[in-house]
Amino acid sequence: MKYVAIAQELRERIERGELAPGARVPSTRRLAADHGVAMATAAKALALLSQDGLVRAEPRSGTVVAGRDRRGQRGLTRELLVRTAIAIADTEGLGALSMRGVAARLGVAAMAPYRYVRGKDELVMLMADAAFGERGYPAEPSGDWRERLTLGGRTLWSLYQRHPWLAQLAPLTRPLALRNLGMHGEWALAALSELDVDAATLCDLHVLFFSYVQGIAIHLEREQSALASSGLSEEEWIDLQAPALEAMTTGRPVFAKMLHELGDHGYDLVLDHVFELGMRALLDGLALRFGR
Repeated sequence: MKYVAIAQELRERIERGELAPGARVPSTRRLAADHGVAMATAAKALALLSQDGLVRAEPRSGTVVAGRDRRGQRGLTRELLVRTAIAIADTEGLGALSMRGVAARLGVAAMAPYRYVRGKDELVMLMADAAFGERGYPAEPSGDWRERLTLGGRTLWSLYQRHPWLAQLAPLTRPLALRNLGMHGEWALAALSELDVDAATLCDLHVLFFSYVQGIAIHLEREQSALASSGLSEEEWIDLQAPALEAMTTGRPVFAKMLHELGDHGYDLVLDHVFELGMRALLDGLALRFGR
């Protein structure tokens, strides 16, 4: 998103010391002119920095860089560090996360976070564990295996929507040993175990289930990154691809017919809908395969 990119550029200038505490930040009008965006977009960029505590409004002075948090390192905790890092990853993506950036957001010395974590890798694992722990399950499960597995899938999907970077962390072949992720695994395994399969098949089915949810969720941050880097919405990007898509229809009658009908009736790719469609198909397949 344009305003996120503008806010990131200003954040980097503040972190480098180019904009020192008390210095005036470019006005909304100046940002809009420099970046070729609407005033409202520029205002959202400044609002994001204000929410992060990096800038503040001063009467008759405009927006200025805020001073460092007076609490300094004494107010820093591991939980605050993790939550701040999550907020950065949620809005800017995991690629934008750095130890120095987290320290700047908190207004502490660049090395202060290292008192609580060994480095970025450990911080990301703590972030993931905290994120997966934001939602849980009923203490007393109800419903059949299909209802419980549906709840498990939707719960994971909601967490990926809230934190798109979660789906990017590790390949399926190298599962994360996180306590809170294990909670989701136990719920799914308990539901799948009612299919009365051996341990190897149970493991395979869990991998299939989890990889389905993660596989759809991967596109959440990819779209977020594409929007930030290109500045184009999905609709704008598709419009630019129209000539190339038209050329691809030559010799492909089914593809051509589909595009023609979509053009007549309109189509929006809604990942929520795709997720639910795929979940039903997956569970239908399991029910048919295992007589349930």
